[in-house]
Amino acid sequence: MSETSVRPDGRDPLGRDTIPKFFAYNAQHRRDRPAMREKDLGIWQTWTWGEVDAKVRDMVGGLAAMGFRRGDKLTIIGDNRPELYWAMAATQALGGIPVPVYQDSVADEIQYVIDHAEARFAIVENQEQVDKLLSIRDRLPGLETIIYSDPRGLRHYTEPFLRSLSDLTTQGAAYNQAHPGFVEAEIAKGNGSDISIICYTSGTTGRPKGVMLSHDNVVRSANLAIAFDKLNENDQILAYLPMAWVGDNFLSYVEGAVAGFCMNCPESADTVLQDLREVGPTYFFAPPRIWENLLTTVMIRMEDASAIKRRMFLYFIALARRVGRRILEGKPVSLVDRLQYALGDLLVYGPLKNVLGVSRLRLAYTAGEAIGPDIFDFFRALGINLKQLYGQTECTVYLCMHTDTDVDPDTVGPPAPGVELKIDATTGEVLFRSPGVFVGYYKNDAATAETKTPDGWVHTGDAGVFTDTGHLRIIDRAKDVGRLTDGSLFAPKYIENKLKFFPHIKEAVAFGHGRDHVAVFINIDLAAVGSWAERNGLSYTSYADLAGRPEVYNLVKGCIEQVNRDLSSDSSMTASQVKRFLILHKELDADDGELTRTRKVRRSTITERYGTLIEALYSGQSAIAVEAKITFEDGRTGSFKANLPIAEATIYSTMRKAG
Repeated sequence: MSETSVRPDGRDPLGRDTIPKFFAYNAQHRRDRPAMREKDLGIWQTWTWGEVDAKVRDMVGGLAAMGFRRGDKLTIIGDNRPELYWAMAATQALGGIPVPVYQDSVADEIQYVIDHAEARFAIVENQEQVDKLLSIRDRLPGLETIIYSDPRGLRHYTEPFLRSLSDLTTQGAAYNQAHPGFVEAEIAKGNGSDISIICYTSGTTGRPKGVMLSHDNVVRSANLAIAFDKLNENDQILAYLPMAWVGDNFLSYVEGAVAGFCMNCPESADTVLQDLREVGPTYFFAPPRIWENLLTTVMIRMEDASAIKRRMFLYFIALARRVGRRILEGKPVSLVDRLQYALGDLLVYGPLKNVLGVSRLRLAYTAGEAIGPDIFDFFRALGINLKQLYGQTECTVYLCMHTDTDVDPDTVGPPAPGVELKIDATTGEVLFRSPGVFVGYYKNDAATAETKTPDGWVHTGDAGVFTDTGHLRIIDRAKDVGRLTDGSLFAPKYIENKLKFFPHIKEAVAFGHGRDHVAVFINIDLAAVGSWAERNGLSYTSYADLAGRPEVYNLVKGCIEQVNRDLSSDSSMTASQVKRFLILHKELDADDGELTRTRKVRRSTITERYGTLIEALYSGQSAIAVEAKITFEDGRTGSFKANLPIAEATIYSTMRKAG
């Protein structure tokens, strides 16, 4: 499909209104082109669209033979695996609804989603996921069948409701042979208004909500996005983010089906960066944390490089920061600078991009959290077309996207094609209308009515402003924006994101609403600070030991004071400079309920669990005693006792921005 054929409302000119219809189209018109690849035991395996079609058909027949009916829900749990994506397509072909669950969820989290979604079937990756389901089986009376893909370790499992994927496809092939035309007829029954998927939110403020997205939502949104970014069947993407996240579903699975490009599944979560280098994708999405990790990796390597290499690196990176973005965006640059940049590409930028696996990238996005402008500029300066995307599950991923030639790291870009945005004049909240507006929250009409207005506008929950250039700048979650006691604006996420730009800071939680100053909790990045400690001859025994060292406090203090200097140049934020801080003795963890599975801070949990530490930040104390339980990897438990230092940071006078 050419970009010029896309209609303004995103509807498909060929009448394809469900994802299974795109799979069927690709099997006919792109039969021999690669559709999916997976690295297994160190070897990349490839399936063409024709081969994928055959696999999906066998699964369709197998599910039908097992009693799967139109409207049924099927839970999918596992890493990014081709067979799990095929299961998603087979479910949709039968008019069913896939309900993916985060693969690292604990049993209780899985139980809630499966029970709430009323899923009768589950397809899981391996023994680990089977064991989780077996541990909660008595609390899931509606779950009838569990199908597993990887049989290792499951030979002696005798439960009658357990089936292997191999058995399913064998049964499916026989069913399809006995019922010719069955798969085609089932696909033809589908229409755009059918529910395509239920994606459960991360549950930042409570129980996750099931967001129902229709095929119209995903297909129309994909058509508009593909035309906007000029994606085509020759592109390659690395599908490594959780299948339960709407971003992976849309950017990898849906856009892959609609544009016909190839999805690449890494061997494991631990090999993603290595697999990235081997795949060399042309299209890549990564949350800010991944880009931060890539930059941290570069900077750590350069710390260990020879003096000559460091000087060359710093010289050419400085050149790239000055002219790289202008060259990327086709703006005027002097011949001398162009020649120097070309030399830098030969000596520094090219080898660096090759090491990172981004040499072939022509399009990259980041979203989920704000990214530090310096990180953003670093990658664009190297010639990588990194842009920001803003959206949420309820809008089918995107509301704003930067264009290739109009990129502002302080914004999330202008409204995307087909999207209407407005700012509530009273609350400052962003509202939207678009083809991607979700159908509703599953079994939660009250929450749906609170989020969607009668005339079709949807509350995002985010506070934002439009710039003079028409870009949207997100300030914070609308409910989290507060005021200091003097009435000054307090936007915690804005402060936290600026702190997390520094490679030594992994997580930050800011406090200040109703207080006379801002204070923060800090989690250090163990890898980055550990490397720094090694270079500086600082020995340590554990995360808690390293986090409490005076040298580390001084390191973090320098980062905070740099942020304070930046805040002092913004008249609306200068009062939000950080006055006091402490470094937590443990890393905030999703398994402990402190972060969501998408690594968003659960502020209510932090406030409740660490209330004593918060009060200490405002009490004038220089330290506070803590005691915590520790569970070791072998299951043993112990306790940790320490005095956490509380440090002061310099507050700067209001400064005018240069230029």
